[in-house]
Amino acid sequence: MQKLEIHDKEIMSVAIRQEILRSDESRYDHRLHGVLLVCQGFSARKVAGFLGQDPRTVQRWIKRFNARGFAGLIEEERPGRPSKLKEEYWDRIESDLRMHPVDFGYRQNLWDGKLLSHHLSEQYDLSIGVRQCQRIFREMGFRFRKPRPVIAKADPEEKMRYKKTEAIGKGHGS
Repeated sequence: MQKLEIHDKEIMSVAIRQEILRSDESRYDHRLHGVLLVCQGFSARKVAGFLGQDPRTVQRWIKRFNARGFAGLIEEERPGRPSKLKEEYWDRIESDLRMHPVDFGYRQNLWDGKLLSHHLSEQYDLSIGVRQCQRIFREMGFRFRKPRPVIAKADPEEKMRYKKTEAIGKGHGS
């Protein structure tokens, strides 16, 4: 029988590990395979080497499997760090975002993560990063809009050449 080979095995190995980490279900299957290999007599160290894990991780899988069976291999909810944004601020900030930034004295026309971060610092004395502010937009149901490019002090003929389409109903050449 011919020996099987994977082309670019180092790259594919990384890609496969990333694919495993993409969903709870595939991570559960990954842990099942680890437990199965231990059942077949392989050491935690050897299984860890096969699966690209730390041996202590495999030992934790086995310990949880012995204690709770298959349920021990299901990924549990992790609480994460408590939010800096208290519930009392949530409605006020949502109300702020429904207003134009100009109403607060900002020069920008649209809200973005950087401006919201600055606004929260100025108005609420909260230090929240830009990425977290982008997450707040999503959680509040706002969508990102990019401002249209502005041609500063351009003359009307230059603007018309810049535009991608002709104005409708202007009667060009009719």
